[in-house]
Amino acid sequence: MPNEKPGVPTTLLAEITHRCPLHCPYCSNPLDLARADAELSTGEWQRVFTEARALGVLQLGLSGGEPLLRKDLESLVGHARQAGLYTTLVTSGLGLTRDRALRLRDAGIDHVQISFQDADRTTAERIAGLTSVDKKLAAAALVREIGVAFSVNVVLHRGNLDRIGEIIEMAASLGADRLELANTQYYGWASLNRDALMPTRAQLAAAEPIVDAAVARYRGRMQIIYVLPDYYSEFPKACYGGWGTVYIVIGPNGIVLPCHAATQITSLTFDTVRDHSLDWIWRESPGFRAFRGDDWMREPCRTCALKTVDFGGCRCQAFLLTGDARNADPVCSKSPNRHLIDEALAVVTDLETTIVTAPAYTYRAMPPTPTAGQRAKAAVGD
Repeated sequence: MPNEKPGVPTTLLAEITHRCPLHCPYCSNPLDLARADAELSTGEWQRVFTEARALGVLQLGLSGGEPLLRKDLESLVGHARQAGLYTTLVTSGLGLTRDRALRLRDAGIDHVQISFQDADRTTAERIAGLTSVDKKLAAAALVREIGVAFSVNVVLHRGNLDRIGEIIEMAASLGADRLELANTQYYGWASLNRDALMPTRAQLAAAEPIVDAAVARYRGRMQIIYVLPDYYSEFPKACYGGWGTVYIVIGPNGIVLPCHAATQITSLTFDTVRDHSLDWIWRESPGFRAFRGDDWMREPCRTCALKTVDFGGCRCQAFLLTGDARNADPVCSKSPNRHLIDEALAVVTDLETTIVTAPAYTYRAMPPTPTAGQRAKAAVGD
C-alpha cells in the first residue's frame, strides 16, 4: 500500500461559522468553539474555494454552526458557483426567509439540507434547546418552492429512535429528495452526552426493519441513507475513505482537518489557510500525512486483511478512547481495547426495557464574548 501519497480530494466541508441558534447536545463541533471575530473573511473563504477547485474538489458543503448567520453567504455561494463547485447548504433552517432563499437560489445554491431533531414537536424542541419546529417547517417549504435539491437530516439517539417511522414519514411529507438518518457519533458535544444519547440494542433492533421497509416503499421517490452506530458493530467504519484521502474540513478560523473531530487528537498539529495554501496543507502538512498509508499501523491492524477496507477505523475514536491515535479503533472486535466499548454499552444495558423520555443533556453553548476589560488584559498578556 503506497505510504503518504495523497489522492485527489473530492469534498470540502466549510464550517463557515460556529455560531448557531440551536444547542443540540449531539453537535459534532469541537467543545472549543470559534467566536465570530476569529472567522475567515469573505475574501479568505473565496480564495479557499478557488484553491479547493484547483486541487480537484467537486463538492462543497457550507455548514457550521448555522451558515445563515453569515451575512456574506450569498457572495460565498456565488463564488463557489463561479469556481465550478456543486454547493450544499447544511442548515437548521432558522433564518431562511423567502427573500433570502430566492437570493441563494439566484447565487447558485444547488442543494439544501435541513436538520430536524424529531417528528415529535415537544421532544424536537427540547433537544434543540429552543422553539424551532415551525421555523424549520417553513424553511422546508421555501426550499421546495425555489426548486433546488432538498435533503432532511436527522441525528438519531436514544431520545428519538423509537419514532424512526414517524421521522421517515415526516421527511416524505415535506417533499425531501433524500433523508439521512445518522446515528450519533460520539465526538465533540456528543462525547459529553454519550451516556444520555446511546440507544439500546432493543431500539436498534426495532428500527432496522422499519428503515428497510421504508427504503423499499420510497425507492425512486426519496433516497434513505441509514448510518448505523458503530459501537454496536463488530468492525469499524472506514473514515471518509481513509485519512486525508478524499475529504477536507475547514473550521471557521481556517484550520484544515481530515475530518470533523480531528482537533481532538491533541498529539497532532493542524495548519490553517491563513498560513499556507490548501494545496500545501493537503499534500505536505504533517497533520494530513500522519495516517496516510499503513506505516503508522500497529497490530492487529498491520497484518489484518481488512486494513485496506476500514483503514484501522476512526483515528479520532482511537485517540479519545485509548489516548493514542495509532491504536486500532476500539470498536473493532480484534482490538485489545474493545472492552472500552463493551463497558460503554453496559451503561445502557439496564435500559433495554425502559422508555427513557428525558435524559439530562449538556447543551452546546458558545463561549461568552469577552468584555472590553478582558480583551485589554489579554492584549498585554495579563
